[in-house]
Amino acid sequence: MTITAPRLCENADMSGAFSGRPSADDLLVLLAVGRSGRFVTAADALGLNHTTISRRIAALEQTLGGRVLTRVTGGWELTELGREALAAAEAVESAVTSLAPGGNRVLEGVVRISATDGFSAYIAAPAAAEVQRQHPSIAVEIVATTRRASQQRSGLDLEVVVGEPRVRRATATHLADYRLGLYGSREFLRDHGAPATIDDLDRYPLVYFIDSMLQVDELDLASGVVPAMRESVTSTNVFVHVEATRAAAGLGLLPCFMADRHPDLVRVLADPVAVTLGYWLVARTETLRRPEVAAVVAAIRSVVDDRRDTLLGRAG
Repeated sequence: MTITAPRLCENADMSGAFSGRPSADDLLVLLAVGRSGRFVTAADALGLNHTTISRRIAALEQTLGGRVLTRVTGGWELTELGREALAAAEAVESAVTSLAPGGNRVLEGVVRISATDGFSAYIAAPAAAEVQRQHPSIAVEIVATTRRASQQRSGLDLEVVVGEPRVRRATATHLADYRLGLYGSREFLRDHGAPATIDDLDRYPLVYFIDSMLQVDELDLASGVVPAMRESVTSTNVFVHVEATRAAAGLGLLPCFMADRHPDLVRVLADPVAVTLGYWLVARTETLRRPEVAAVVAAIRSVVDDRRDTLLGRAG
C-alpha cells in the first residue's frame, strides 16, 4: 500500500499548537521530516514551503514542551521526544489513508538507496524493476557508492554496506553473504600460466581497489589473502576491476557473482582464495515503517534469496 502524503494548507489554523494538544497537521509535518531528515524534502512531499515546515515544527515543540528534532550534518534527526511524537504521527497518517475511496491505497513516493556498485547493478536494480511493476507510482533512486554506513542518513532511505556497521539511531540487518575469488582471463592465463599455490602469486599483478582510497575495512582486509602480489590496474569501481581483468591486466580479486557471468574469466586457487563478506541493510527504524520503503526492502530480499548460490560463487 502506498500512502499519498496529505497536502496540508499553509494557512491552516495553528491553534492546536497552543492548546496543550498537538495539531494533527503538525504531527504529519514531523512525520515527513523525520522520515527524510530534510525540511526541503518534507516540504515537497506535503506541498508546503520551507518556512511553513519550520513554523509547524516550532509550534509542535511549543505544544510538547521540548525539542523534537536536532540538527546533524546534512539534515535533522529525531530527539527522544520526537520519536515518541512520531508514533502518534503514524497513527494520524494511518487514519487519514484509511479513508481512501474504496479502501484502495496506492503506494507512491521516492525511495533512495545507497549501495555498492555490484549490489546496485545486480540486486538493487532488478528489485527496483519489480517494485515498479507492482507499484508504478514508487520511484526508486539508486546511488552507487562503496563506503561505510553514514552516521547521518539525511537524504537516504536505505543503505547497503559491506561488513557489519556500527550505527546510531538506525537498524542494521544482515542481508546476505557474498564471496570474492581470484580470476584471470583465458588470454592472461594462456600467456602467463595459472598459479598452482598461494606462493606463486608473487609473480602476478593484482587488479583490485586503490588502497589509499578504500573506505571499507572488510574490503581492505580481503586483499590480505594475496599479500605478495604487486598492484596492476586499481580503481574505486568494481566494474573497472572486472573489465581490467578481462583485458588481461592481471589477476582480479572479484565478486564471484560478477565474474562468473563472463565465460572468458577463469577462477584460480578457488579453495585458498575465497573471501566471504556480508551485505548489511541500514535504515532509520521509522523509515522502515513507510509502506513504500517496506515494498523496496521486500523486493531486495526476494532477489537476494533467489541469488544466494550465485552470490557465493556456487551457481553452476
